[in-house]
Amino acid sequence: MSYQAPLHALTPVSNHWFETRDGDPVARALYRRHYSCYRYRDGRLPQLFVGPGEKLVLVTEPGEALFVWRKFKSADEQQGVNCAVFRNESATLSSDLIREAMVLAWQRWPGERLYTYVNPALVRHKRDPGRCFRRAGWTMCGRTQERRLLILEAYHGT
Repeated sequence: MSYQAPLHALTPVSNHWFETRDGDPVARALYRRHYSCYRYRDGRLPQLFVGPGEKLVLVTEPGEALFVWRKFKSADEQQGVNCAVFRNESATLSSDLIREAMVLAWQRWPGERLYTYVNPALVRHKRDPGRCFRRAGWTMCGRTQERRLLILEAYHGT
């Protein structure tokens, strides 16, 4: 799948990532293939997919990977900047894309803790959930109480 928006409409921010907006059609298509994709009760899919708060939406130029950072008040009191979505359909190593996105997050939110949730039942590597994040330097720091999602975190300098 190639990116459908003209290249000048995207802002290059690193070797692989371009900054785009919440609701970007190609980013939204990648999000809809992610296991966390939200659907309304009547089956509709939202046009905007990130949610409230500060956000940084990244997509690769060919439209094969999506990374979303979101800084918001977490219901489970997690502090920092949340990786709300990461989907990689490209040949580039996921851990490389994650490390590159981490640099961008720390440029936007210097020194902040980064964290993400992983649903071990819904990832491709069920015996090793969160592997690509751990290869990028993240560590497991707990589980959510309600849904028992894994919580992984990274600090600047890891």
